[in-house]
Amino acid sequence: MRQPPHLHPQTSSVSEGFDPELSVMAARPPIYPVSTYCFPSAEAAAHYFEVALGKTAATPGENVGLIYARINHPNAQMFEEALCSVERGALAAAAFTSGMSAITTTVLTLTRPGQTILYQRPVYGGTDHVLRHMLPDWNVAAIAVEEGHWREALAAHAKDLALVYFETPANPTLNMIDLAEMRAEIDRASPSRHVPLVVDNTFLGPVFQSPLEHGADAVLYSATKFLGGHSDLVAGALTVRDPEIVARVKETRAFLGTICEPFTAWMLQRSMATLWLRMTKQSKNASRLVPLLAAHPAVAHVHYPTLFSGDQARIFQKQCRAPGSMVAIDLHGGRDAAFRFLDALRVVRLAVSLGGVESLATHPLTTTASEMSDEDLKASGVTEGLVRLSIGVEYWRDLAADLQGALDAAGGK
Repeated sequence: MRQPPHLHPQTSSVSEGFDPELSVMAARPPIYPVSTYCFPSAEAAAHYFEVALGKTAATPGENVGLIYARINHPNAQMFEEALCSVERGALAAAAFTSGMSAITTTVLTLTRPGQTILYQRPVYGGTDHVLRHMLPDWNVAAIAVEEGHWREALAAHAKDLALVYFETPANPTLNMIDLAEMRAEIDRASPSRHVPLVVDNTFLGPVFQSPLEHGADAVLYSATKFLGGHSDLVAGALTVRDPEIVARVKETRAFLGTICEPFTAWMLQRSMATLWLRMTKQSKNASRLVPLLAAHPAVAHVHYPTLFSGDQARIFQKQCRAPGSMVAIDLHGGRDAAFRFLDALRVVRLAVSLGGVESLATHPLTTTASEMSDEDLKASGVTEGLVRLSIGVEYWRDLAADLQGALDAAGGK
């Protein structure tokens, strides 16, 4: 059930996509653990399949019926509509079994053998593996472009370019990309055709950054993180400006079987209602803790948007609404100091992942980025002493005391 168009995303995220009249007047969405759906007629069944397989387009406003849970189901559709309502500029969305399945399904849809993908480091280790080690086996080249060399790279690959891929902020250094500038550069290099700009927006989510409003064509999420927000599910998501892209991706998703299953999609929609509350609280907590981290003698550098300078500060001010809750710190003493810090934490948990209500810390070089080559690690700024922090919703003074004690341990106090 579409809400009035003037509603703020904080409001629409609570109930968008759900009509109580379709669910015995339940106040919140039920779970539909159903594998197959009945058709009102043979003609309707044929039409549903034609639309689902991309043979024909649904007419504007048409409510195309359900077929089979590998293709579509009510809980995925409700979450997708809720996500569309909070992603500024989005006209369609798709839900997936994981962030990596969202990435791979989208990339495989938009790319053909013999084409090239350009991207900028760092990217998440799993994404790096797909780009650098899997796609070449399918005759797709993925080329990392150094900052400042984009114009030459785009010109060199204008004819064979499938898409341009960014994380912004990047994992784990929080490096940011000016999306409007990159959109303009891509269009200058390929004036005769539109090359998709694909952005992983997991770190800031739809709350604090809207890539579609800055020139992106597709926005990817590990919905496991802030969209889910409770470290109790694994899922992924895609939002787009052009519904035709999602229609193509959903066709691929149907045959790969990467759709998010009903219970997880139901949990995601549950979490959407508190998305603004959680992310706002987490960002405020991180902003309070960053000065403590920056002032401690054990810390060589803090990566956080409010501390950016120069071009990075300009991008943050232009493109983002808040700094978010992801922080990275470089510790004096390298890996030994990082491990002392991590082992001394008591409130903050030592674990991979991020974006949950609990605060987490990890050492990217030996965990999430461990498959990256030494060259990529160096180019990405992932050092031996780098620790990534995901700040949760706990009382910030408890977190401050925990971090202070761990930093003292890292510095040998």
